[in-house]
Amino acid sequence: MATPTPPITPGRRGADRRRIVGLVAGQAAVQAGSFALLIAMSWTAVQLGGRGAVTAVTLAATLPRALLLLFGGALTDLLGPRALLLRTTGVRVLVLTAGAVVTATTQSLGPLVVIALVDGVLLGLGGPAAGVLLPRLAPQEHLGRANSLFSMVLRLAPLAGSPLGAWLVVVGGLPVAMAGAAAGCVLWLGCAAYVTHGMTRPAPVPQGPSLLRRSGDGFRLLAAHPRLRWMFVACFAMDLAFLWPAEVALPLRAAERGWGVGAVALVLAAFSAGALASAALGAALAHRLPAPLKLVVTGAGLAAGMGAMALVPSPGALAGTAAAVGLLSGLNGPALLTAYQQAVPDGRMGAAMSTFALSGIGAAPLSLALFSPVSLHLGVTGTWLLCAALALVSPLAAAVALRAGKEKTAGRSTADRVRTVPETTATSV
Repeated sequence: MATPTPPITPGRRGADRRRIVGLVAGQAAVQAGSFALLIAMSWTAVQLGGRGAVTAVTLAATLPRALLLLFGGALTDLLGPRALLLRTTGVRVLVLTAGAVVTATTQSLGPLVVIALVDGVLLGLGGPAAGVLLPRLAPQEHLGRANSLFSMVLRLAPLAGSPLGAWLVVVGGLPVAMAGAAAGCVLWLGCAAYVTHGMTRPAPVPQGPSLLRRSGDGFRLLAAHPRLRWMFVACFAMDLAFLWPAEVALPLRAAERGWGVGAVALVLAAFSAGALASAALGAALAHRLPAPLKLVVTGAGLAAGMGAMALVPSPGALAGTAAAVGLLSGLNGPALLTAYQQAVPDGRMGAAMSTFALSGIGAAPLSLALFSPVSLHLGVTGTWLLCAALALVSPLAAAVALRAGKEKTAGRSTADRVRTVPETTATSV
């Protein structure tokens, strides 16, 4: 007979390694399946209706996810991560299984859009619940290592999932890809049940705020807590600065200098290799590195590296610089997330992580919309250097956040104290 999983208790100390490994393994399975499904759905949409069909499927998958993240964060704080994760993942298994059957029997765009829409809703509702688990499983001194390990999974998932999706399309088309994504969800469902065992639903708060009001708690947290606000600025500025150079400037530079698409692949591979190597280093040693080094020094190095990438004369030099930037990114990214999580008040992790996730999703279109018109006047190099200058906001904001003291609670209103009451099952971190 299997030994029962010990429940989470507030007094537990030290990182719960078995549950962290379960969380990482489950997320690796579901993330790889999701990227495979994304590739398969995009390819199928192209066959069914061209560019317009791809746009419709992409919007159906992304818009509801972004809009419902805030409600997902409020529901996480209200119901607890276990109830929300098991329900949304279980329903997602059913939706993808039914989708595999439907797409095997019909070749039309309508069912594909509906499946993408429902899947986006479920991911939006359940995403913040997955985001609150690591701070419960690892105390502050080990949270950086746990986030470094988790970042490796997030970086490897598209590298594994994208070719997997293409292969599944070749083997059996979209129905097989949907079945594969459903299998990944089943694995994640089992891991989530194990990881969240003992995380019971928080006690209801009499006459608490409505769900609609609670959906804005993430923004109210940023307004009320300076340290959290500055960490959010640090994270958002780095995302905003990075996306245009990677998505637009790099292909444009390779095309205008005749380097070919191989140079783009080489640079991205070098960056990924550097980021994976430093994330692995962070998983082992992050707790031994001082916060100013991880947040401020690496952030300044990233900005300098981005500027150097805009000026190097050859694809080989660009790839080498990208590898160095990746090394710094693999330390800086998990450190920013860790510092943000550590600044969240007790019982508000769901709301805070929903806002954090929304900023990550929103940084991509904002970066493209902001810098693409600017590049018409400054050119690729000038705009790339402007992005590097914007990246300097991140270490400056992180330095301000590190200097900000812990929030005083004595002057809070009664209503605010009710909303920030710690969840009874949360691990002390």
